[in-house]
Amino acid sequence: MFEIITKSPEETAAIGEKIGRLFSAGTVICLYGDLGAGKTLFVQNLAKGLEIDEDVTSPTFNIMNVYEGRLPLYHFDLYRLEQEYELEDIGFYDYVDDPDGIVVIEWADKFADCLPDDFVLLTIERTEADENERRLIFDIRGDVYTDIFREVEGLCQF
Repeated sequence: MFEIITKSPEETAAIGEKIGRLFSAGTVICLYGDLGAGKTLFVQNLAKGLEIDEDVTSPTFNIMNVYEGRLPLYHFDLYRLEQEYELEDIGFYDYVDDPDGIVVIEWADKFADCLPDDFVLLTIERTEADENERRLIFDIRGDVYTDIFREVEGLCQF
């Protein structure tokens, strides 16, 4: 696990874009953070790194948005789901179990038992020091992402 403090939305955006350039097909990112923490900003810039040209928005009401670029981006927001069976209804496992692109899951903690064995966990938190500062905490679950985790740590140093 490692963490980085970003001093501005631009720094948070830059990390998202760098990671988008680095990650390969099959990567699952579980994104945690309160409302307004910067999750959508991060995903918008991850999409830039994936060479996605369209506007990326939070899929809160759609549950999932799909974007095409260098790799497809499957962006889930599980906030409005209440029951595990709803994951099956939206085709969640079809995308998460063997993704052909990058999968980002917001509010994944609601269904922690339904997540794949391997994923990158990114928590974005506000700091008390400054309203623009964010603490990005990176961790991995499983063994698959050990090598790229080290690369991400190197990329995130300013």
